[in-house]
Amino acid sequence: MSTQDTQKPVFTQDVKQIAQQLNTDAEHGLKQPDAQQRLLEVGPNQLSQAKNVSPILLFLKQLKNPLLIVLFFGALLSFYIEHYVDAIAIMAIIIINASISFVQEFKAQRSMDALRDMAAPKCWVKRDGEWQNIAASELVPGDLIKLETGTITPADARLVESVQLQIDESALTGESDPVRKKVDRLDDENLILADQVNMAFMSTAVTHGYGTAIVTGTGMKTEVGHIAALMASTEQRLTPLQLRIKNMSHILIWAALVIVAFILGLGFFQGMTFIDMSSTGISLAVAAIPEGLPTVVTIVLTLGAYQMMRSNALAKHLTSVETLGSTSVICSDKTGTLTQNKMQVKQMWVGGDHFFVDGIGYEPKGPFFNQDKQEIDPHNHAQLIDTLNMSALCSDTRLVEKDGHYTIHGLPTEGAIVVAAAKAGITKEKLLNDMDIAHSFPFDSSRKMMSVIVYDQHNQAWLYVKGAPDVVMSRCDHIMMQGEKQSFDKHQQQAHDAVANFAQQALRTLAVACRPLTEADLENPDTALETELTLMGIYGIIDPPRPEATIAVKDCHSAGISVVMITGDHAETARAIAYQMGIVKQADAPVITGAALNAMDEQQLFDQVKDVRIFARVTPEHKLRIVRALQAHGEVVAMTGDGVNDAPALRTADIGVAMGLSGTGVAKESADLILLDDNFATIVTAVREGRRIYDNIRKFIRQALTANVSEVSALLFAFILISSTFDEAGNLVVLLTLAPLMILWVNLVSDGIPALALGIDGAESDVMKRKPRPSNESFFANYLSHRIIIRGLVLGALTYAVFNYAIEQGFSLEYAQTLAFMTLIFGQLFHIFDARTFTTLYDRNPFSNVYLLWAVAGSGALSIAMVYWPYGQLVLGTTSVGFDHLIMVIALSALPTLILSGIKKASNLRWL
Repeated sequence: MSTQDTQKPVFTQDVKQIAQQLNTDAEHGLKQPDAQQRLLEVGPNQLSQAKNVSPILLFLKQLKNPLLIVLFFGALLSFYIEHYVDAIAIMAIIIINASISFVQEFKAQRSMDALRDMAAPKCWVKRDGEWQNIAASELVPGDLIKLETGTITPADARLVESVQLQIDESALTGESDPVRKKVDRLDDENLILADQVNMAFMSTAVTHGYGTAIVTGTGMKTEVGHIAALMASTEQRLTPLQLRIKNMSHILIWAALVIVAFILGLGFFQGMTFIDMSSTGISLAVAAIPEGLPTVVTIVLTLGAYQMMRSNALAKHLTSVETLGSTSVICSDKTGTLTQNKMQVKQMWVGGDHFFVDGIGYEPKGPFFNQDKQEIDPHNHAQLIDTLNMSALCSDTRLVEKDGHYTIHGLPTEGAIVVAAAKAGITKEKLLNDMDIAHSFPFDSSRKMMSVIVYDQHNQAWLYVKGAPDVVMSRCDHIMMQGEKQSFDKHQQQAHDAVANFAQQALRTLAVACRPLTEADLENPDTALETELTLMGIYGIIDPPRPEATIAVKDCHSAGISVVMITGDHAETARAIAYQMGIVKQADAPVITGAALNAMDEQQLFDQVKDVRIFARVTPEHKLRIVRALQAHGEVVAMTGDGVNDAPALRTADIGVAMGLSGTGVAKESADLILLDDNFATIVTAVREGRRIYDNIRKFIRQALTANVSEVSALLFAFILISSTFDEAGNLVVLLTLAPLMILWVNLVSDGIPALALGIDGAESDVMKRKPRPSNESFFANYLSHRIIIRGLVLGALTYAVFNYAIEQGFSLEYAQTLAFMTLIFGQLFHIFDARTFTTLYDRNPFSNVYLLWAVAGSGALSIAMVYWPYGQLVLGTTSVGFDHLIMVIALSALPTLILSGIKKASNLRWL
């Protein structure tokens, strides 16, 4: 039914052809019965919605975590052998971990909802020759719709009529200026969306004028529907943190299985009972698995997300907090992200003089400079003031202030001229106190000019003209040079050189001219008066870079992060902005356009993508291809953007970053991180925070796994060195160095509480001087595994030695286990000060993290309480120990950290 199904693009056909193919009438629209039949055939004009996973299934999905599965079997075995306290404690840990993950994922299923909400709820459609206001969902291909200022385009449509019609397509194409629409067919079949000027697209806003159009595509057959399909087809990749935790989980599980299998085999060989071996197996499984890892990592990420939010970066998904820290490439949209999305006059050429204009956004203040970059008073330059006066009068755009914030109502390019005039204290309202506008000739795409007839304070009539320089200058006979009216022919080359100079800097240009009018001219005022003009000046206009974004690009480079501009704008403009911001080092840096991308296969793009920093005139599919090509090189890619057209790439990138103020709802829902201040520089702050968080997660992993190695080795020493006895039936019973719940306490409390303080530990001094981590780098890189194993074995040996000493001295099993328990706890508490640095504890002030000091003190106090508190003794199986023994184990537990750190400091052995 839709002409999109035909081979020839809709925009290359004339209105008559479209009407014939869709069996409709370009004047009267469809008949109501035909429309109803088509609605049954093609379905409602809505975007399809993926079915959300039910909360129950989503919760059960969290239980697939390999670490939790091992613990689950441990809990079942505990129930079987009637160790109910152990079983309940392990199940509680499983539920807490799964619940935290469930809450985070439950918030993530809304991208398609936001995209669907962009459709217009109501629209005007002509059926049976009469205009009707119907639900947009009832539109079908062939319907004749009305478009007027302030409405949202309800479907993709081919224009039939256009009266000064302008549509804002920035969210779809990335173009900042509204597109002036026309009706004539276009010849080039390979035009991108931004150049299909005889089409209107679903969800775009009409900013000016009036038009009618024939619907050619509805629902998923629209361009927005195509983006929705791309989003639905893109699978979200695991973040680097998720991959590392997954890989580490597999390593830990296999290590646990091997150790448990070895111990059980040895136990069977030595004649142990099933219950004794089961208890031993549970202890080993609990000891080998860092139960607190998922919970602590989630809490650390949450604390990091809170810190980011205070810096105006809102993390929607906790794992994205860390991903930013490993980002190696930031792909950024230009308009509204790197630039201000506020057109500004930056330069003016007036009567042979060159002027520069400064300022921020639409604020009506900012100095003027001469060509020597010296600040001037514009009122000391009469021709400059005259040019600004004429521009302000020959304009329909208004500068509006509300609560100290300035915006424009009208065209962005025209708004730039109005703001430039306001910076010199000139406004249309003030000028009209002494002058009158008698007639206006609006801008027309065929003339490329706007003109007004104005009576000055001496009642002299003037024609003021502004428009495209080539058109305006072709109608000029004279030019004002240094306040004198001279022949244009004499200075024509100079004027054209000024335009060329602006164009080379990617500045859009507008020329201003005038002529005095006689009474004869005023008898029949029309556009024929736009001749014999005198050129006054030329404007150079651009959507300038954000100043803070330029600094942020430099900071990214110093951190080893590449910045890639991906924009729907023209190649020359993109190159100029990229060079100005330092994204590229050469003014003639290579640019790959959308047309060039279409001619490339995936291998060609793969070969070139690493060497190119600018992509222009691109479509949503192109953005996806670029992101995927970079990911194929092993890059961790962050994609920034604010429009609908950015959504698929935001979703596909390792981390999507959306603008919070100017971004569309779709972009925000598709992203992982939202910049609440639309400040590109905030990304640098977030990167620093992400790197700090990753460092702190590695520090926690070192701390947690050192405890696990200590626990496992302490238990293994009991088997290898046969700390055992025999029961009444003559069966061998191995004396366990630690009870299962003691191990849980160490993993969750004595390690868990200080680990939270590690999560807010300050950044290392070199955090933003390192290159980004490789996406496949293990948690155990840079000898971390060596440090974990060495310190874990040493502490485990010490723990077993204390346990064995107590047994040999004739103390009870509970007493010996309690001493071992305290040795392990305080050994870990001392070790945490070494774990918080990648050098040694002697290189970092132990008092710089007050929260860590309180956490260590609190953890130690709680653990001692569980030794002397009757309820703690009941739960953990501890017993009160002598004060002398308590002091002894605390002193002994400090030795491994102090001695090993001292050796490392003296020898500079990186692996120790």
